[in-house]
Amino acid sequence: MVDLDEAIVARYESHGESFEILIDPKVVQQMRDGKEVDLIDHMVIDTIFKNAKKGTRASEEKVEEIFGTSDPLEVAKAIVLKGEVQLTTDQRRVMLENKRKRIIEYIARHAMNPQTGGPHPPTRIETAMEDAKVHIDPFKPVEVQVPPIMDALRPLIPIRFDKVQMAVKMSGDNYGRCFEDLKQFGKVVKEEWQSDGSWIGVVEMPAGMQTDFVERISNKTHGEAETKVLKGKR
Repeated sequence: MVDLDEAIVARYESHGESFEILIDPKVVQQMRDGKEVDLIDHMVIDTIFKNAKKGTRASEEKVEEIFGTSDPLEVAKAIVLKGEVQLTTDQRRVMLENKRKRIIEYIARHAMNPQTGGPHPPTRIETAMEDAKVHIDPFKPVEVQVPPIMDALRPLIPIRFDKVQMAVKMSGDNYGRCFEDLKQFGKVVKEEWQSDGSWIGVVEMPAGMQTDFVERISNKTHGEAETKVLKGKR
């Protein structure tokens, strides 16, 4: 369980009643991102309060009436997903910064500059976000926040989500070394083995990942692999 000093109050109000729990702020983000977590490890105590600061417990009858269950973990999950959380200034600052970094990383990995066909550096995306004064919600999932942020960035920099197809040729030995990387970066849409034992394939991936992909394959094969961008795919 989480320490009391690190916990925040999550509150849900309904029918004139207030229901509160003491929970780790980091797990709130994970749950709202759709991740499965074991709540018992992230609550100060598996108790539903009427007023957590005063230690006043909620009526079990009211809990059952509002949530349809008296299971504290099920009720706590509903409170986190439907209610509000009270972050300290420092907690909000840290969560906003972490979410901002994740959004920048997401856009950098999936977007491209249609004028050059290459990815945008994260620093360029970060600067454009600052210039556009985009709003970031510490609790909304990255995927939900990205579309309006992309709309705000387009007047400032040429950017769009795209995919590229990368042709790769390498020896059979190098294929064994790079097999997991090929799957990690994208989807192998075409492949064949040559009579000399070499492997040729086409890997489709988010446009922003092409530079990292080429660097990874080059490092793994000591520069022996051949790579070439075939085309972009919207």
